[in-house]
Amino acid sequence: MSGVANVRAQALRCEGLQRYLGQDEARVHVLRGVSFEAERGQVYAIVGPSGCGKSTLLYLLGLLDKPDGGEIAIDGRPMSAIGDEERTAARCRHIGFVFQFHFLMPEFTALENVMMPMRKLGRLTPAQMVDRARSLLASVGLEEKTRRLATQLSGGEQQRVAVARALANEPTIILADEPTGNLDVRNSNLVFDLLTRLAKENGQAVVLVTHNPDIAKACDHVRPMRDGLFVS
Repeated sequence: MSGVANVRAQALRCEGLQRYLGQDEARVHVLRGVSFEAERGQVYAIVGPSGCGKSTLLYLLGLLDKPDGGEIAIDGRPMSAIGDEERTAARCRHIGFVFQFHFLMPEFTALENVMMPMRKLGRLTPAQMVDRARSLLASVGLEEKTRRLATQLSGGEQQRVAVARALANEPTIILADEPTGNLDVRNSNLVFDLLTRLAKENGQAVVLVTHNPDIAKACDHVRPMRDGLFVS
């Protein structure tokens, strides 16, 4: 029975991930057989020096890139054998991204930016999308700024919109690459607290890459990386 419960709790699993970058003499073995599991409602920090493979791993887990070896499973479903169209659909349904730079569309409002993943997934009606986007913006303290253009928001506000956008499709996993790296201490703590609280409330796994030791310390699990492998 405990085995069944564990499968249900497991949002993400990867085994033996290999990734090479570059060609010929410049070819680099970036990931050297990485294995990792993430459970729902848990926050994982991946830490380590620049160039150790942290961001490469995050891009593989987010189905933005393909490994040269190994397997990734989301909600128990293997991802290696599926086609590009299915990968895109799985990414849209299961994964929310928060990056160091928010990547909001500057010509759109906060509300419209949060609705974009919902439009792509096509599961809700237009009215439902608006209601959900408003609710998400309220949850990150921006209910009064739904009609502001992205360019009319502060850096901290823009990153809070990015958090709301990442949660838009109720994904299984939130992947965050230095999500607070471009913010001051106050906004950094605010964004991290919002991201982790909302994800825990929704039973989502959070996997984040960070160089901030205070952020890492506040996570449920810390996985140090070095030279393309997790180290103890």
